[in-house]
Amino acid sequence: RAFCELEGLEPDALGRIFREDAACRDLLIAFETGALPEEDFEVQLAPYLGVQAPRLVDRLFAGSAPDDRMLEAVRRARVAGVRTGLVSNSWGTRRYPRQVLAELFDGVVISGEVGIRKPAPAIYRLGAERVGLDPKACVFVDDLPFNLPPAAELGMATVHHRAADETIGELERLLGVPLR
Repeated sequence: RAFCELEGLEPDALGRIFREDAACRDLLIAFETGALPEEDFEVQLAPYLGVQAPRLVDRLFAGSAPDDRMLEAVRRARVAGVRTGLVSNSWGTRRYPRQVLAELFDGVVISGEVGIRKPAPAIYRLGAERVGLDPKACVFVDDLPFNLPPAAELGMATVHHRAADETIGELERLLGVPLR
């Protein structure tokens, strides 16, 4: 929404074009699976939004940052012996600081690096494999509800992330460890 506001677009313009326009959705899928380089994605997406292409993805993510409460919860889970993993649909690989990820997660799956994106079941299986767990021993958290059912079908417990306090409370209940 912040991007749309800064660019003078309707608040849900970006979400709407990906939901309603098959060509835009195909661009997103190609970008998130690593088949379309970031600059090409920007050049092809910009006309749909009526914005300038240069640094479009950077502008999309300007002002966004991981929630410190969630990062601390992941750190605490790991200290408590919980194996942690990240499964992410990527918007380019520059947004994933490897050293930070290595400190937080036992396994990392970035869609653009593996050619699979959520909600494909294979990416959840790969995430479980990278942390060394059976999917039935995993808890999957995502802010997009449509990414949860495929994980649940593999036996993962799922949490729809809306707010950090809510999500952390649910994770404490599921994992049986304090995360605050």
